[in-house]
Amino acid sequence: RCAWPLLRRLPARAGLALRHGRPAAAALPPSPASASSSASGDGGSRAPDTSLFVPVPLKPGLGGAAGEDVGAELTRPLDKGEVLKNLNKFYKRKEIQRLGAENGLDARLFHQAFISFRKYIMESSSVSADLHIILNDICCDAGKVCPVGHVDDLFPFFLRHAKQIFPMLDCMDDLRKISDLRLPPNWYPDARAIQRKIIFHAGPTNSGKTYHAIQRFLSAKSGIYCGPLKLLAHEIFQKTNDANVPCDLVTGEERVYANEDARQAPHIACTIEMCSTNTPYEVAVIDEIQMIRDPARGWAWTRALLGLCAEEIHVCGEAAAIDLVTELMYTTGEEVEVRNYERLTPLTVLDYALESLDNLRPGDCIVCFSKNDIYSVSRQIEARGLECAVIYGSLPPGTKLEQAKKFNDPDDPCKILVATDAIGMGLNLCIRRIIFNSIVKPTVNEKGEKEIDSIPTSQALQIAGRAGRFGSSFQQGEVTTMHREDLVQLKEILSEAVPPVKAAGLHPTPEQIEMFAYHLPDATLSNLIDIFVSLSQVDGMYFVCNIDDFKFLADMIQHIPLNLRSRYVFCTAPLNRKEPFVCTTLLKFARQFSRNEPLTFDWLCRHTKWPLAAPKNIKELVHLEAVHDVFDLYLWLSYRFMDMFPDAALVRDIQKQLDDIIQVGVRNITKLIRASQSAAAPGTAEVMSEDFPLSRTKRDARVASDRHGAKSPEALSIAVETPALRRARNARASQSGMRQEDLKSYGRGSLANRLLREGLLTQEMLKQLESEWQDQHRNGRYGSGSKRDEQHSSKEKGKKRK
Repeated sequence: RCAWPLLRRLPARAGLALRHGRPAAAALPPSPASASSSASGDGGSRAPDTSLFVPVPLKPGLGGAAGEDVGAELTRPLDKGEVLKNLNKFYKRKEIQRLGAENGLDARLFHQAFISFRKYIMESSSVSADLHIILNDICCDAGKVCPVGHVDDLFPFFLRHAKQIFPMLDCMDDLRKISDLRLPPNWYPDARAIQRKIIFHAGPTNSGKTYHAIQRFLSAKSGIYCGPLKLLAHEIFQKTNDANVPCDLVTGEERVYANEDARQAPHIACTIEMCSTNTPYEVAVIDEIQMIRDPARGWAWTRALLGLCAEEIHVCGEAAAIDLVTELMYTTGEEVEVRNYERLTPLTVLDYALESLDNLRPGDCIVCFSKNDIYSVSRQIEARGLECAVIYGSLPPGTKLEQAKKFNDPDDPCKILVATDAIGMGLNLCIRRIIFNSIVKPTVNEKGEKEIDSIPTSQALQIAGRAGRFGSSFQQGEVTTMHREDLVQLKEILSEAVPPVKAAGLHPTPEQIEMFAYHLPDATLSNLIDIFVSLSQVDGMYFVCNIDDFKFLADMIQHIPLNLRSRYVFCTAPLNRKEPFVCTTLLKFARQFSRNEPLTFDWLCRHTKWPLAAPKNIKELVHLEAVHDVFDLYLWLSYRFMDMFPDAALVRDIQKQLDDIIQVGVRNITKLIRASQSAAAPGTAEVMSEDFPLSRTKRDARVASDRHGAKSPEALSIAVETPALRRARNARASQSGMRQEDLKSYGRGSLANRLLREGLLTQEMLKQLESEWQDQHRNGRYGSGSKRDEQHSSKEKGKKRK
């Protein structure tokens, strides 16, 4: 009992200070927020997003080893009813809330911490002796004129509990320092130790800017080429070795050495993520520098520009990036020499649209922005007795090259190309005329949201510039659209100046995340990333790249026991998260890796059911593409965990075989499309795999939701073709600058078809929804319809009669 006054001395001081109207700052540790503010020279740091702080669960107290309760022995057992009343009184005290805010507990954290604190006390069979004594004093002295205990005396215990469930409160200043991204040049001391010469080769597509940089690369004693695509790195690798300059190829999935003894060559061609910032070179080439603004991959260009240890850095890309590169180099003390280039061959925007596939000529390339359009257009072309090559993003590199070779070969009867914007870089193509099938495409905005919008000027110029390539059989390029009404807008897009690149991307490094994990050992990797981004500070020249894909993988494998570095590597694996088979495979890889069981060739063959046959329809072709991605994933991981993924050579062999099988499928793509359509249920539209299933901009979706509510048939039957549907969709499309055909081509009623197939929606229900839609339209809910709509409807009827 003689220890009683000592146990309650510190809490009593804090409570008395509050009761006399003075903050108990002397009795409490300094607030992390205030410490950070005083330490920062800019008047304080940005407040963190506390919604990201996940509380660490604490188990209720169960007493000592023999079940003894020291506090009860010193005083008496607690009356939990009285304790609850006083805890709620403590929560409502304005002074307590203010003191909590001074210690980093905003309203959200204060509430969460109190709920946890109250639950801990009420569910514990015993609490610490000092807390028990304070609670006993408060409950016994309630109502007395001069009480010994007061609810304010609970604050130090409450704060201690809050810091246990929110450990970041105790280390907020350290976390802010770790996530301070305001001086990225300082991350690369090796590059800062030398004075580099920066040469910017600026110009449009087909201006020779990369050619001049590569010439300097070839003449150097050592060099590194950093490109955005494996195809580009492979092209430079071949050209360099053909010029008798030994050059290695380094991509995420592949290492090819020029020397037979696997000795590293002085020249390297690599994808930009794989460049080394520690190896010294005489010359470095960074291609497509404008991608430094890319919301997902921009960090790789920033890292290369600031970190490469080369005497000369040759930067190639759009002139729109000159100002940003100059400003970034100003912070490193390096000057930028700009060399401007003009296009080598003329490019003409035609005054007429193609309007019909009957008007195609040899050397034409139709650019689409969805797989559905690729499939549809290629089938229509071959129905006219013409052969066409097909190139889209998810095809293996070998298949893309084979299709490009087929199109470029003057002796091959294939003279038409149907492609996505995948042709914008990385492939040498002999194109006479670029024809935009549409001028809108699915995009991801800066918030990571999917929407459909007109293609930006930069991308339109990149694609259009592929026509009339210097040195090809077509010395003059032409550009037009498939539809007449798109041509005016395309001319406007191409005539606009490319907006300047304003900021460079950054990404948390493994070391930074490890330091975060040291301070927050109970946080998940996804939560660590969220807190890092929330606390990160960047200046106006930088931004933090979108990390949604990283977080998606982190959440997917969170339940698997992995060390932090291995978990981070798995989460940076390059895969399309819209492919369920690939995501499932990564999950299996991680699970077997965690058990320390090697991922063998036999295991992979069983999982992928190898060997695989040639595809019989589009669905099977899409699956083969996913299997190819799985092999890529295995190879990517094999270079990071060689012992656990030991059969890279065998996997590369079967991947080449799979590439050949896919090439056969793509050569017969129209047969696969016909097979898919004949297998589809009668009366339903053709359903293809889409990267972006939503076919409207956010504005269109919002308007549809506002006007129709949850029962809108348009949300279910966008592919059902009735005059009323066409008029309504066309009216909205004209308002948003989109064509009705474009809206139709993206998605193709995938939701309606899926519901029909699964039996959740019947044809009768769909017809009823159509009828309601038509009634709403006739009642003027969407306006009376313009002459253009009536003309369009009459044309459609005429087409049907024909």
